[in-house]
Amino acid sequence: MSAQRIVIVGAGPAGTALATLLALRGTEVTLFDDGRRPGLVVGESLVPALIPILRRLGVEDAVAAIGMRKPGVSFLWSADERLAFSFARYAELQAGYAYNVPRQPFDDVLLARALSTGARRVEARARLEPVGTGDACSIRLAAESLAHAPWLDGRQPDVIVDATGRRRTVARLLDLPAEVGPRDDVAHFAHFEESGWDETEPDGQVLITRLAAGWSWCIPLPGRLSVGIVVGRPEAERLGSGPEERLGAAIATDPTLRRLVGSGRRVTPVATYNNYQLVASRAHGAGWVLAGDAFGFVDPMLSPGVLLALQGAELLADALTAPGDREQALVEYEGTVRDALGAWMELVAYLYDGRLFALFRAGEDMMRQSDNVVTRALQRHIERHLATMASGTATTDRYSRSLLRFLGRHAMRGVDPVPLAVR
Repeated sequence: MSAQRIVIVGAGPAGTALATLLALRGTEVTLFDDGRRPGLVVGESLVPALIPILRRLGVEDAVAAIGMRKPGVSFLWSADERLAFSFARYAELQAGYAYNVPRQPFDDVLLARALSTGARRVEARARLEPVGTGDACSIRLAAESLAHAPWLDGRQPDVIVDATGRRRTVARLLDLPAEVGPRDDVAHFAHFEESGWDETEPDGQVLITRLAAGWSWCIPLPGRLSVGIVVGRPEAERLGSGPEERLGAAIATDPTLRRLVGSGRRVTPVATYNNYQLVASRAHGAGWVLAGDAFGFVDPMLSPGVLLALQGAELLADALTAPGDREQALVEYEGTVRDALGAWMELVAYLYDGRLFALFRAGEDMMRQSDNVVTRALQRHIERHLATMASGTATTDRYSRSLLRFLGRHAMRGVDPVPLAVR
Protein backbone atom coordinates (compact mmCIF):
# COMPACT_ATOMS: atom_id res chain seq x y z
CA MET A 1 0.00 0.00 0.00
CA SER A 2 3.01 2.35 0.34
CA ALA A 3 2.98 3.03 -3.43
CA GLN A 4 -0.53 4.42 -3.53
CA ARG A 5 -1.00 8.12 -4.12
CA ILE A 6 -3.77 9.98 -2.30
CA VAL A 7 -4.87 13.54 -3.00
CA ILE A 8 -6.79 15.32 -0.24
CA VAL A 9 -8.66 18.47 -1.20
CA GLY A 10 -9.14 20.76 1.79
CA ALA A 11 -7.01 21.43 4.87
CA GLY A 12 -9.58 21.54 7.64
CA PRO A 13 -9.44 19.07 10.55
CA ALA A 14 -10.66 16.08 8.51
CA GLY A 15 -8.19 16.64 5.68
CA THR A 16 -5.11 17.37 7.78
CA ALA A 17 -5.76 14.56 10.27
CA LEU A 18 -6.19 12.11 7.40
CA ALA A 19 -3.02 13.41 5.75
CA THR A 20 -1.08 12.84 8.98
CA LEU A 21 -2.39 9.32 9.48
CA LEU A 22 -1.75 8.28 5.88
CA ALA A 23 1.74 9.82 5.74
CA LEU A 24 2.71 8.02 8.95
CA ARG A 25 1.77 4.77 7.20
CA GLY A 26 3.98 5.46 4.20
CA THR A 27 1.32 6.68 1.79
CA GLU A 28 2.22 9.46 -0.66
CA VAL A 29 -0.13 12.27 0.32
CA THR A 30 -0.78 15.50 -1.56
CA LEU A 31 -2.84 18.11 0.29
CA PHE A 32 -4.44 20.86 -1.77
CA ASP A 33 -5.00 23.96 0.37
CA ASP A 34 -5.66 27.39 -1.07
CA GLY A 35 -5.04 28.95 2.33
CA ARG A 36 -8.34 30.82 2.37
CA ARG A 37 -10.13 30.59 5.69
CA PRO A 38 -13.21 32.33 7.07
CA GLY A 39 -12.45 34.63 9.95
CA LEU A 40 -14.53 32.54 12.36
CA VAL A 41 -15.34 28.85 12.13
CA VAL A 42 -17.87 26.84 14.11
CA GLY A 43 -16.23 24.09 16.15
CA GLU A 44 -14.41 25.97 18.90
CA SER A 45 -15.53 23.69 21.72
CA LEU A 46 -14.08 20.17 21.75
CA VAL A 47 -15.38 17.12 23.62
CA PRO A 48 -13.58 14.58 25.84
CA ALA A 49 -13.82 11.76 23.28
CA LEU A 50 -11.48 13.79 21.08
CA ILE A 51 -8.58 13.75 23.55
CA PRO A 52 -7.34 10.20 22.71
CA ILE A 53 -7.35 11.09 19.00
CA LEU A 54 -5.31 14.25 19.62
CA ARG A 55 -2.81 12.09 21.49
CA ARG A 56 -2.64 9.56 18.66
CA LEU A 57 -2.03 12.40 16.22
CA GLY A 58 0.69 13.74 18.51
CA VAL A 59 -0.81 17.22 18.88
CA GLU A 60 -2.41 17.43 22.33
CA ASP A 61 0.35 19.54 23.84
CA ALA A 62 0.19 21.99 20.93
CA VAL A 63 -3.60 22.19 21.22
CA ALA A 64 -3.35 22.80 24.96
CA ALA A 65 -0.91 25.64 24.29
CA ILE A 66 -3.33 27.55 22.04
CA GLY A 67 -6.58 26.62 23.80
CA MET A 68 -8.32 26.74 27.16
CA ARG A 69 -9.03 23.69 29.26
CA LYS A 70 -12.75 22.87 29.25
CA PRO A 71 -14.03 21.14 32.42
CA GLY A 72 -17.63 20.67 31.33
CA VAL A 73 -20.84 22.18 30.00
CA SER A 74 -23.74 23.93 31.72
CA PHE A 75 -27.21 24.04 30.20
CA LEU A 76 -29.34 26.98 31.38
CA TRP A 77 -32.79 25.92 30.30
CA SER A 78 -34.85 28.45 32.28
CA ALA A 79 -34.44 31.00 35.02
CA ASP A 80 -34.51 28.26 37.67
CA GLU A 81 -33.47 25.16 35.75
CA ARG A 82 -29.88 24.37 34.87
CA LEU A 83 -27.96 21.18 34.28
CA ALA A 84 -24.18 21.05 34.63
CA PHE A 85 -21.93 18.28 33.32
CA SER A 86 -18.47 17.84 34.82
CA PHE A 87 -16.27 15.69 32.61
CA ALA A 88 -14.06 14.76 35.56
CA ARG A 89 -17.01 13.01 37.22
CA TYR A 90 -16.72 10.27 34.59
CA ALA A 91 -12.93 10.26 34.28
CA GLU A 92 -12.81 6.49 34.69
CA LEU A 93 -14.72 6.18 31.39
CA GLN A 94 -13.21 9.02 29.35
CA ALA A 95 -10.83 11.95 29.50
CA GLY A 96 -11.89 14.19 32.37
CA TYR A 97 -11.52 17.37 30.32
CA ALA A 98 -11.54 18.81 26.81
CA TYR A 99 -10.41 22.10 25.24
CA ASN A 100 -11.95 25.26 23.84
CA VAL A 101 -9.87 26.39 20.86
CA PRO A 102 -9.74 29.34 18.49
CA ARG A 103 -10.20 27.49 15.23
CA GLN A 104 -7.57 29.15 13.04
CA PRO A 105 -4.69 28.28 15.42
CA PHE A 106 -6.19 24.81 15.98
CA ASP A 107 -6.38 24.14 12.25
CA ASP A 108 -2.80 25.44 11.89
CA VAL A 109 -1.63 22.92 14.51
CA LEU A 110 -3.17 20.05 12.56
CA LEU A 111 -1.76 21.32 9.25
CA ALA A 112 1.74 21.70 10.68
CA ARG A 113 1.57 18.14 12.00
CA ALA A 114 0.54 16.81 8.59
CA LEU A 115 3.43 18.57 6.87
CA SER A 116 5.90 17.37 9.50
CA THR A 117 4.97 13.75 8.74
CA GLY A 118 5.71 14.09 5.03
CA ALA A 119 2.43 15.18 3.45
CA ARG A 120 3.05 17.56 0.56
CA ARG A 121 1.04 20.76 0.34
CA VAL A 122 -0.09 22.50 -2.82
CA GLU A 123 -1.07 26.07 -2.01
CA ALA A 124 -3.81 26.33 -4.59
CA ARG A 125 -7.45 25.38 -4.95
CA ALA A 126 -7.83 22.04 -6.68
CA ARG A 127 -10.05 22.00 -9.73
CA LEU A 128 -11.83 18.69 -10.13
CA GLU A 129 -13.56 17.23 -13.17
CA PRO A 130 -16.10 14.41 -13.48
CA VAL A 131 -15.32 11.49 -15.75
CA GLY A 132 -18.26 9.41 -17.00
CA THR A 133 -21.86 9.48 -15.84
CA GLY A 134 -24.14 7.92 -13.27
CA ASP A 135 -23.00 5.90 -10.28
CA ALA A 136 -19.81 4.89 -12.11
CA CYS A 137 -18.73 8.53 -12.51
CA SER A 138 -15.20 9.12 -11.29
CA ILE A 139 -13.34 12.31 -10.41
CA ARG A 140 -9.99 13.53 -11.67
CA LEU A 141 -7.72 16.51 -11.15
CA ALA A 142 -7.88 19.04 -13.97
CA ALA A 143 -4.65 19.41 -15.93
CA GLU A 144 -3.68 22.73 -14.29
CA SER A 145 -4.18 21.28 -10.81
CA LEU A 146 -2.17 18.19 -11.68
CA ALA A 147 0.62 20.45 -12.88
CA HIS A 148 0.75 22.11 -9.42
CA ALA A 149 2.01 18.78 -8.00
CA PRO A 150 4.99 17.80 -10.21
CA TRP A 151 5.82 14.84 -7.95
CA LEU A 152 2.69 13.15 -9.33
CA ASP A 153 4.49 13.00 -12.71
CA GLY A 154 1.32 13.92 -14.54
CA ARG A 155 -0.51 10.82 -13.30
CA GLN A 156 -3.87 10.90 -11.60
CA PRO A 157 -3.92 9.81 -7.92
CA ASP A 158 -5.39 6.48 -6.86
CA VAL A 159 -8.00 8.25 -4.70
CA ILE A 160 -9.19 11.83 -4.35
CA VAL A 161 -10.58 12.67 -0.89
CA ASP A 162 -13.01 15.58 -0.67
CA ALA A 163 -12.38 17.30 2.66
CA THR A 164 -13.64 20.71 1.53
CA GLY A 165 -16.15 20.94 4.37
CA ARG A 166 -19.40 22.75 3.79
CA ARG A 167 -18.31 23.65 0.24
CA ARG A 168 -19.00 19.95 -0.53
CA THR A 169 -17.06 20.13 -3.80
CA VAL A 170 -17.56 16.57 -5.05
CA ALA A 171 -21.20 16.34 -3.95
CA ARG A 172 -21.98 19.53 -5.88
CA LEU A 173 -19.93 18.43 -8.89
CA LEU A 174 -21.73 15.10 -9.11
CA ASP A 175 -25.08 16.56 -8.05
CA LEU A 176 -25.37 14.05 -5.21
CA PRO A 177 -28.64 14.34 -3.30
CA ALA A 178 -28.49 14.82 0.45
CA GLU A 179 -30.68 14.13 3.45
CA VAL A 180 -31.51 17.42 5.13
CA GLY A 181 -32.43 17.53 8.81
CA PRO A 182 -35.75 18.82 10.13
CA ARG A 183 -34.52 22.21 11.37
CA ASP A 184 -33.94 25.30 9.26
CA ASP A 185 -31.81 27.43 11.55
CA VAL A 186 -29.35 30.23 11.10
CA ALA A 187 -26.42 30.93 13.43
CA HIS A 188 -24.70 34.26 14.10
CA PHE A 189 -21.63 34.50 16.32
CA ALA A 190 -18.66 36.69 17.15
CA HIS A 191 -15.83 37.09 19.64
CA PHE A 192 -15.89 39.58 22.49
CA GLU A 193 -13.16 40.94 24.73
CA GLU A 194 -13.49 42.37 28.24
CA SER A 195 -16.78 40.58 28.75
CA GLY A 196 -18.20 39.55 32.08
CA TRP A 197 -18.23 36.00 33.39
CA ASP A 198 -20.31 34.10 35.89
CA GLU A 199 -17.95 33.49 38.80
CA THR A 200 -20.08 30.51 39.86
CA GLU A 201 -18.97 28.71 36.69
CA PRO A 202 -15.53 27.07 36.47
CA ASP A 203 -13.03 28.67 34.12
CA GLY A 204 -13.50 27.26 30.64
CA GLN A 205 -17.01 25.93 31.28
CA VAL A 206 -19.17 26.20 28.15
CA LEU A 207 -22.65 27.65 28.69
CA ILE A 208 -25.63 26.69 26.54
CA THR A 209 -28.72 28.84 27.13
CA ARG A 210 -32.23 28.25 25.86
CA LEU A 211 -33.57 31.53 24.51
CA ALA A 212 -37.19 32.59 24.15
CA ALA A 213 -36.75 31.18 20.64
CA GLY A 214 -33.63 29.21 19.74
CA TRP A 215 -30.52 28.82 21.88
CA SER A 216 -27.14 30.42 22.45
CA TRP A 217 -23.58 29.42 23.28
CA CYS A 218 -20.86 31.11 25.31
CA ILE A 219 -17.43 29.52 24.79
CA PRO A 220 -14.51 30.92 26.82
CA LEU A 221 -11.33 31.21 24.75
CA PRO A 222 -7.95 32.64 25.73
CA GLY A 223 -8.62 36.36 26.17
CA ARG A 224 -12.00 36.18 24.44
CA LEU A 225 -15.56 34.93 24.71
CA SER A 226 -17.24 33.35 21.69
CA VAL A 227 -20.95 34.18 21.75
CA GLY A 228 -23.40 32.73 19.27
CA ILE A 229 -27.11 32.29 18.70
CA VAL A 230 -28.90 29.56 16.75
CA VAL A 231 -32.44 30.53 15.78
CA GLY A 232 -35.08 29.70 13.21
CA ARG A 233 -35.37 32.03 10.24
CA PRO A 234 -38.59 33.72 11.42
CA GLU A 235 -36.92 34.55 14.75
CA ALA A 236 -33.80 35.78 12.96
CA GLU A 237 -35.90 38.17 10.91
CA ARG A 238 -37.69 39.35 14.04
CA LEU A 239 -34.37 40.11 15.74
CA GLY A 240 -33.14 42.35 12.95
CA SER A 241 -32.21 42.83 9.33
CA GLY A 242 -28.58 41.71 9.50
CA PRO A 243 -26.16 39.55 11.51
CA GLU A 244 -24.81 42.36 13.72
CA GLU A 245 -28.28 43.64 14.56
CA ARG A 246 -29.60 40.14 15.28
CA LEU A 247 -26.75 39.10 17.57
CA GLY A 248 -26.85 42.44 19.36
CA ALA A 249 -30.60 42.20 19.90
CA ALA A 250 -30.34 38.65 21.27
CA ILE A 251 -27.65 39.73 23.75
CA ALA A 252 -29.62 42.78 24.81
CA THR A 253 -32.89 40.92 25.39
CA ASP A 254 -31.68 37.70 27.04
CA PRO A 255 -30.75 38.16 30.73
CA THR A 256 -28.02 35.50 30.72
CA LEU A 257 -26.31 36.77 27.58
CA ARG A 258 -26.62 40.36 28.76
CA ARG A 259 -24.98 39.45 32.07
CA LEU A 260 -22.17 37.39 30.52
CA VAL A 261 -21.28 39.73 27.68
CA GLY A 262 -21.82 42.82 29.83
CA SER A 263 -19.95 45.78 28.41
CA GLY A 264 -17.76 43.47 26.35
CA ARG A 265 -16.35 44.78 23.10
CA ARG A 266 -16.97 42.85 19.89
CA VAL A 267 -13.59 42.35 18.18
CA THR A 268 -14.58 40.30 15.13
CA PRO A 269 -17.19 40.58 12.42
CA VAL A 270 -20.35 38.57 13.04
CA ALA A 271 -20.13 35.24 11.21
CA THR A 272 -23.23 33.57 9.78
CA TYR A 273 -23.84 29.87 9.20
CA ASN A 274 -26.99 28.30 7.81
CA ASN A 275 -28.72 24.95 8.38
CA TYR A 276 -26.34 22.39 9.89
CA GLN A 277 -28.14 19.11 9.39
CA LEU A 278 -27.16 17.54 6.09
CA VAL A 279 -25.77 14.13 5.05
CA ALA A 280 -24.74 13.15 1.52
CA SER A 281 -26.57 10.22 -0.06
CA ARG A 282 -23.25 8.65 -1.11
CA ALA A 283 -19.82 9.03 0.42
CA HIS A 284 -17.60 7.19 -2.05
CA GLY A 285 -17.39 6.18 -5.68
CA ALA A 286 -14.89 5.31 -8.38
CA GLY A 287 -11.65 6.88 -7.14
CA TRP A 288 -13.25 9.38 -4.75
CA VAL A 289 -14.42 9.52 -1.15
CA LEU A 290 -15.94 12.16 1.13
CA ALA A 291 -14.56 13.06 4.56
CA GLY A 292 -15.65 15.32 7.41
CA ASP A 293 -18.32 17.93 6.75
CA ALA A 294 -18.16 17.15 3.02
CA PHE A 295 -19.83 13.85 3.96
CA GLY A 296 -22.21 15.16 6.60
CA PHE A 297 -22.59 17.68 9.37
CA VAL A 298 -24.95 17.93 12.31
CA ASP A 299 -26.23 20.67 14.55
CA PRO A 300 -23.60 22.47 16.70
CA MET A 301 -25.56 21.67 19.87
CA LEU A 302 -23.17 19.42 21.93
CA SER A 303 -20.21 20.32 19.65
CA PRO A 304 -19.73 17.05 17.73
CA GLY A 305 -18.27 18.48 14.50
CA VAL A 306 -14.51 18.23 15.06
CA LEU A 307 -14.88 14.87 16.80
CA LEU A 308 -16.77 13.44 13.83
CA ALA A 309 -14.15 14.86 11.46
CA LEU A 310 -11.22 13.27 13.28
CA GLN A 311 -12.97 9.99 14.03
CA GLY A 312 -13.89 9.78 10.36
CA ALA A 313 -10.28 10.51 9.38
CA GLU A 314 -9.08 7.56 11.46
CA LEU A 315 -11.68 5.27 9.94
CA LEU A 316 -10.87 6.43 6.42
CA ALA A 317 -7.13 6.01 6.95
CA ASP A 318 -7.80 2.42 8.00
CA ALA A 319 -10.01 1.83 4.95
CA LEU A 320 -7.50 3.26 2.49
CA THR A 321 -4.53 1.33 3.87
CA ALA A 322 -6.20 -1.98 4.77
CA PRO A 323 -5.11 -5.02 2.76
CA GLY A 324 -7.73 -6.74 0.69
CA ASP A 325 -10.93 -5.39 -0.82
CA ARG A 326 -10.80 -1.59 -0.72
CA GLU A 327 -14.38 -1.23 -1.94
CA GLN A 328 -15.66 -3.27 0.99
CA ALA A 329 -13.47 -1.28 3.38
CA LEU A 330 -14.95 1.96 2.06
CA VAL A 331 -18.48 0.57 2.35
CA GLU A 332 -17.78 -0.17 6.01
CA TYR A 333 -16.24 3.31 6.50
CA GLU A 334 -19.30 4.96 5.00
CA GLY A 335 -21.69 2.87 7.08
CA THR A 336 -19.86 3.58 10.35
CA VAL A 337 -19.69 7.34 9.78
CA ARG A 338 -23.31 7.47 8.63
CA ASP A 339 -24.36 5.67 11.81
CA ALA A 340 -22.36 8.15 13.92
CA LEU A 341 -23.99 11.11 12.19
CA GLY A 342 -27.40 9.56 12.82
CA ALA A 343 -26.60 8.91 16.48
CA TRP A 344 -25.61 12.54 17.07
CA MET A 345 -28.68 13.83 15.26
CA GLU A 346 -30.85 11.58 17.37
CA LEU A 347 -29.24 12.76 20.61
CA VAL A 348 -29.52 16.42 19.62
CA ALA A 349 -33.21 15.89 18.83
CA TYR A 350 -33.81 14.91 22.47
CA LEU A 351 -32.51 18.33 23.50
CA TYR A 352 -34.46 20.25 20.91
CA ASP A 353 -37.82 18.60 21.59
CA GLY A 354 -37.47 18.80 25.39
CA ARG A 355 -37.34 15.08 26.11
CA LEU A 356 -33.85 15.13 27.64
CA PHE A 357 -34.75 17.78 30.19
CA ALA A 358 -38.10 16.10 30.82
CA LEU A 359 -36.16 12.93 31.72
CA PHE A 360 -33.93 14.80 34.16
CA ARG A 361 -36.94 16.48 35.75
CA ALA A 362 -38.67 13.10 36.03
CA GLY A 363 -35.54 11.67 37.67
CA GLU A 364 -35.49 14.45 40.23
CA ASP A 365 -39.18 13.82 40.98
CA MET A 366 -38.46 10.10 41.43
CA MET A 367 -35.63 10.82 43.88
CA ARG A 368 -37.82 13.15 45.94
CA GLN A 369 -40.56 10.52 46.14
CA SER A 370 -38.36 7.49 46.77
CA ASP A 371 -34.74 8.15 47.69
CA ASN A 372 -33.19 4.77 48.46
CA VAL A 373 -30.28 2.57 47.44
CA VAL A 374 -32.06 1.19 44.37
CA THR A 375 -33.28 4.52 42.99
CA ARG A 376 -29.89 6.17 43.60
CA ALA A 377 -28.12 3.36 41.73
CA LEU A 378 -30.62 3.64 38.89
CA GLN A 379 -30.18 7.40 38.72
CA ARG A 380 -26.37 7.10 38.61
CA HIS A 381 -26.60 4.48 35.88
CA ILE A 382 -28.81 6.67 33.71
CA GLU A 383 -26.78 9.82 34.31
CA ARG A 384 -23.53 8.02 33.44
CA HIS A 385 -24.85 6.84 30.08
CA LEU A 386 -26.44 10.17 29.16
CA ALA A 387 -23.36 12.15 30.16
CA THR A 388 -20.95 9.96 28.20
CA MET A 389 -23.24 10.07 25.18
CA ALA A 390 -23.19 13.88 25.30
CA SER A 391 -19.38 13.92 25.61
CA GLY A 392 -18.90 11.68 22.57
CA THR A 393 -17.66 8.61 24.41
CA ALA A 394 -20.84 6.54 24.19
CA THR A 395 -22.86 8.40 21.55
CA THR A 396 -22.88 5.42 19.20
CA ASP A 397 -22.95 2.74 21.90
CA ARG A 398 -25.83 0.39 21.19
CA TYR A 399 -26.84 -0.07 24.83
CA SER A 400 -26.70 3.66 25.61
CA ARG A 401 -28.81 4.53 22.58
CA SER A 402 -31.35 1.82 23.44
CA LEU A 403 -31.50 3.04 27.02
CA LEU A 404 -32.20 6.62 25.89
CA ARG A 405 -34.97 5.44 23.56
CA PHE A 406 -36.53 3.34 26.31
CA LEU A 407 -36.41 6.22 28.75
CA GLY A 408 -37.86 8.59 26.18
CA ARG A 409 -40.87 6.32 25.79
CA HIS A 410 -41.48 5.11 29.32
CA ALA A 411 -39.64 7.16 31.96
CA MET A 412 -40.88 10.75 31.75
CA ARG A 413 -43.43 10.00 34.48
CA GLY A 414 -45.99 12.49 33.24
CA VAL A 415 -43.53 15.35 32.67
CA ASP A 416 -44.54 17.18 29.50
CA PRO A 417 -41.49 17.81 27.28
CA VAL A 418 -43.19 20.45 25.12
CA PRO A 419 -42.63 23.41 27.51
CA LEU A 420 -38.97 22.36 27.67
CA ALA A 421 -38.44 22.29 23.90
CA VAL A 422 -36.33 24.75 21.94
CA ARG A 423 -38.66 26.84 19.78
